[in-house]
Amino acid sequence: MQTHFTPAQLEDPGLARANQILRACVHCGFCTATCPTYAVLGDELDSPRGRIYLMKEMLESGRPADARTVKHIDRCLSCLSCMTTCPSGVHYMHLVDHARDHIERTYRRPLMDRLLRWTLARVIPHPTRFRLALLGARIGRPFAFLMPDARLRAMLAMAPRQLPPVSRNDDPQTFTAQGKCRKRVALMTGCAQRALNTDINDATIRLLTRLGCEVVVVEGAGCCGALSHHMGRTGESHAAAERNIRAWMAEDRSKGLDAIVINTSGCGTTVKDYGHMFRNGPLADDAVRIAHLARDVTELLAELEIDATAPEPMRVAYHSACSLQHGQQIRTAPKDLLKRAGFDVVEPADAHLCCGSAGTYNLLQPEISQALKTRKIATLEARSPEVIAAGNIGCMMQIASGTGIPVVHTVELIDWATGGPRPRALSAEGHTAQPVPNLR
Repeated sequence: MQTHFTPAQLEDPGLARANQILRACVHCGFCTATCPTYAVLGDELDSPRGRIYLMKEMLESGRPADARTVKHIDRCLSCLSCMTTCPSGVHYMHLVDHARDHIERTYRRPLMDRLLRWTLARVIPHPTRFRLALLGARIGRPFAFLMPDARLRAMLAMAPRQLPPVSRNDDPQTFTAQGKCRKRVALMTGCAQRALNTDINDATIRLLTRLGCEVVVVEGAGCCGALSHHMGRTGESHAAAERNIRAWMAEDRSKGLDAIVINTSGCGTTVKDYGHMFRNGPLADDAVRIAHLARDVTELLAELEIDATAPEPMRVAYHSACSLQHGQQIRTAPKDLLKRAGFDVVEPADAHLCCGSAGTYNLLQPEISQALKTRKIATLEARSPEVIAAGNIGCMMQIASGTGIPVVHTVELIDWATGGPRPRALSAEGHTAQPVPNLR
């Protein structure tokens, strides 16, 4: 694609990067075949190619964002399926992230939009605030029909009927490896996940320590910054990322780390991009180091020798989160681990398409999200599974809200197959998984 940025514009590192990405695009349109919003809406401007044209014109001209451009960029899930499909290697993620930053700086959204986005950015990355908000949503759910805005109704509907108790295993501490220590790893405990499903971190700690890993929950590490980042709130996202970089690097320099384990793939995609986010600042080298250490939990498990046997025959439909298969290009490791454990693993049709969760997308674009959720659940249920497995809490919540089939994290099944408790979601009696002893 031909671009016309001025030399002065190209002195800005963000625009220089956008120029590189735009020039790689050859308008082939392959991306339209795998774009979820184009599949639902059929509008060229709701495809990656259409959005690239909108972003090019906006950034090249240097003008403030307009309502038309904002509408179509907001509709993008950032699922990154287009990056998997693109034969030219167009790095759409960096381009749309820069465009969202530009939108946030130059466009004044309607009042309700500003309030909703401000609330989400101030609540979800903070587990205690998020828990309180979810409790409030449960109280307000019976009155959802009175809400004039579909986004408010979606927020009320999001709240689970039960919240797990706070897990003290998420507090900063060290869990000793069982037997010979093979690796020393930091566990990213996340933010929303700590409020919505504490079983995932507990299962991860049990599994990794059983396999000979010393697991450290590092003081000062928290939200990865993804939620704010994808809303164009760059200052907030970089502040969260910087706290993580400083916390993990202090641990790495003190006692050493072999990996930073992440069991929420949306977070993993962002942490692995820290090197790019901080490429022009004083934390550049540290950010590259952290990005290099970051591993999805299934990546690390694939490196370890696992003796796993499924406690009972079970047909598992594996849902591949977009942030895992497209953002991190991890496709086979989770399925291979489940198969080696003895589970019968199946995949839905159109496995590359998003479920519609996409961070806060299901709250800010509920109509499109609902269409994608309905489609994803239909393809999963068509495989007649006994359980659905996924590697991202957002996907798990999205899918579970529309099906009666239990939805669990991949690591919960592997933990179960290596001697851990049966996942809570699989028990009709509401079995409570045994927690990891708090060692602090």
